[in-house]
Amino acid sequence: MSNISDIVQGISQAAANAHDGATDAEGEPLDIGLERDKSTPITDKRVMDGFGVTFSGNIMKVNYTRELPSKEIADNKLKTEIESSIEEVTKFLKKEYKNITKETLRLKKKGSLVMGNVQSTSRVRSWVQAHCEYEIQGADKKDSPDTTPRDVDSAIKSFLELGKNSKRPGNEEISAGANEK
Repeated sequence: MSNISDIVQGISQAAANAHDGATDAEGEPLDIGLERDKSTPITDKRVMDGFGVTFSGNIMKVNYTRELPSKEIADNKLKTEIESSIEEVTKFLKKEYKNITKETLRLKKKGSLVMGNVQSTSRVRSWVQAHCEYEIQGADKKDSPDTTPRDVDSAIKSFLELGKNSKRPGNEEISAGANEK
């Protein structure tokens, strides 16, 4: 078992290696599974899509953004296309994580794809934002962030103890009238 901070660091490095135009050790372009990786004729416009990862404890969220023609928004296949793109991204992250750390990354999908934001930039172009959450398996539970509720009352009391009427340090030599004008 690895601790969660090492796993997060490895995944973050794998995601950083997926920038647009990235190449492997032989100089070949990386196939991440995004639309921008597919060859397009010169007459076609550049495909704009990308991903990012965020972490919360042992949960990794893959955020996906894609720009597309507005006529494709009404297409019934859009959700499955985006879901398959996110799956390709997670396959890439697992493979890249294995190359970086020499360990296997195990992810378990939590829930289903969330189509968060679908907006149009014009009558012709639109963009889609979606995300999917994965549980990082094989991480030590003891290294996860503390999930116990914090005691607000004790935090306020300790803050107030730092104030005006608190106990003064023993080496303080300020006279009573030193701050008067």
